[in-house]
Amino acid sequence: MTVTARTAEPRVGAAAPDFTLPSTAGTDITLSTFRGRAHVLVAFFPLAFTSTCTAENCAFSEDYDAFERAGTTVLPVSVDSVPTLREYRAKYGMRQELLSDFRREVSRAYGVLLEDRFYSKRAYFLVDRQGTLRWSHIEAELGARREDTELLRRIATL
Repeated sequence: MTVTARTAEPRVGAAAPDFTLPSTAGTDITLSTFRGRAHVLVAFFPLAFTSTCTAENCAFSEDYDAFERAGTTVLPVSVDSVPTLREYRAKYGMRQELLSDFRREVSRAYGVLLEDRFYSKRAYFLVDRQGTLRWSHIEAELGARREDTELLRRIATL
């Protein structure tokens, strides 16, 4: 796994920290490979099989086509292992692949790791086709989440 070293939340207007993580597809996914092709919504979620995370990821799956029409790939990231994420994805029939930040390096690079709990905050980072961070939001409460309609409105401003 490679990641640009960083410990604080990246700045809007700056290049998004690049990373490569294993996915439920069985391949590694690198953020920078989307440059010139698609916007990316990097969506950190605390843990698979929890109520808010499940509602959020099922909504991403239900709205998969809307994100695709908006030229955006959603990359949900959690600290769960790939086998756990595969089981989670299969149980709920999710369309999007899920990424495993098992070593917590990407969560740290984006400034969202809760060190005392060893999982990430719920957070959203919208990266444009040039690899620039255009919007970010970190939830104050783990049980809170952004609705897809809001996320799609943000994407529409790119």
